Amino acid sequence: MALTVIQHVLSRLQDIGIADVFGVPGDFAFPVNDAICRQPGMRWIGCANELNAAYAADGYARIKGVGALSTTYGVGELSALAGVAGAYAERLPIFHLVGMPRMAVQRARAIVHHTLGTGEYELFRRMSEPVVCAHAVMTPQNVAYETERLIAEALYHLRPVYMAFPADLANQPVVSAAAPVPAPQSDPTQLAAATQAVVAALEGVETACVLPGLLVARLGIGDRLQALIDASGLPFATMFHDKTVLDEQQPAYAGMYDGALMNEEVQAFVEDAERIVTVGTLMTDFNTGGFTSNLDHGRTIAIDHHSVSVDGRTYPSVELGDVLASLAQALPKRDWPRLVPGSLGPVTGAGDEPITAEALYPRWAEFIRPGDIVVAETGTASMGLGFARMPSGANFYNQALWGAIGWATPAALGTAVADPSRRTVLITGEGSHQLTVQELGTFGMLGLKPVVFVLNNDGYLIERLLCKDPEISYNDVAPWRYAELPRALGCDGWTVARAATCAEFDAALTAAEGANSGAYVEVVTGRYEASPLSLKLSEKLKQAAAEG
Repeated sequence: MALTVIQHVLSRLQDIGIADVFGVPGDFAFPVNDAICRQPGMRWIGCANELNAAYAADGYARIKGVGALSTTYGVGELSALAGVAGAYAERLPIFHLVGMPRMAVQRARAIVHHTLGTGEYELFRRMSEPVVCAHAVMTPQNVAYETERLIAEALYHLRPVYMAFPADLANQPVVSAAAPVPAPQSDPTQLAAATQAVVAALEGVETACVLPGLLVARLGIGDRLQALIDASGLPFATMFHDKTVLDEQQPAYAGMYDGALMNEEVQAFVEDAERIVTVGTLMTDFNTGGFTSNLDHGRTIAIDHHSVSVDGRTYPSVELGDVLASLAQALPKRDWPRLVPGSLGPVTGAGDEPITAEALYPRWAEFIRPGDIVVAETGTASMGLGFARMPSGANFYNQALWGAIGWATPAALGTAVADPSRRTVLITGEGSHQLTVQELGTFGMLGLKPVVFVLNNDGYLIERLLCKDPEISYNDVAPWRYAELPRALGCDGWTVARAATCAEFDAALTAAEGANSGAYVEVVTGRYEASPLSLKLSEKLKQAAAEG
């Protein structure tokens, strides 16, 4: 019996590693929703709203390499659009499955619910075009070809794609066939030339440093980069967006590089190197310390997604993974100069003393254990914990480019669903938490056991630091009773605590470590207890404003 249009798509998504689809149901999407629930080996994960579902698919894709989101037409897809845009910016292949009105309704230009009342049915797909790399309306005739095309586009570009399903066509049998698109291959001549150029560029120098980027993680080729580090002996430093792309406990690790804002020793080690090798690195404002980095392009070897640039020459048609594998074979092992990374320092504060920044971040760093998935909201919390040296096997995720407030809570849901065998640790500010807190209930419903830390510093601290008037009213948030939220949202049996002193925080950490359930800890600090990087950013912006 032939598969239906939606069954065919779901089967192929399973083939590439998607076992869960996040979404919110809707009548135009019922054929898609029903098929997901009935697909053997696939699970529907209902979220509180479409934006949360998009963020959850984002978190899932960071673990699995791909993710999926399902919404209804118009109101649903637009609600998810900001999250899809975040996945586009952060290079995450997410398949957005949209249920559309029946074709007869579209052809008649009928005025139905979830539309603008204009009879225009292509409008919302066009609105999505800037934040997806490809799109298609799926029919029995085109679904086989379009599915393979969209999978290939998503994996090649590491961006979301848009797949629309008219309600009357989704359950029609497939009447077409197509083979999967082969993975892109490097041009052998260009690959050999690029490899030779990199080897030659490193041959005559005494110092070098690798800057591994997030594209390595998105492509799932960390093992290839690690093989190159092991074979060559090259040291590496990590930029903020790229933290834990490689294991930070190995001798080759030199520390976090953030331009001139932090870690002067690491800055000198990287910027003074005779050769700097970037590997899938994005030179964003957060990665470059607010563009304070000073990386000499003439000394930089750039190994990008589909090309290599050395000494003013670019070698196209070479895939990043192929280049790493080739270099691991070609580069000789050398005893390169290295740098021993620093740490956040010892745990300070005790008893009834308040929880200062100096007391907070070293405690969090000690709490993280090997193999943890750490999801940190972009802001003062991630800026503080980001400079802790992560244990082996732990991953640190933030949304440093898109930087959407509220991303972390549903993204942590996605990571926990993607790999429940590992502990997910969510660290978020209370202002961010308020935007998307409903997904705590989904954690509880699914029986997941995250550790959630909510940093309550009485408002939007990162905004207080960056704006002209820190006490202006838009930096205030409603004073919720955070420790009461898990029970109210159905997280029965969770370990819950509220800590306002060092002793209370120590007790809460001990309880969370030993919990056989989810754990939720509200951490109360002073209004201006800020991490060092956030203070540095504040100083830089104020200095720039003063200069003109």
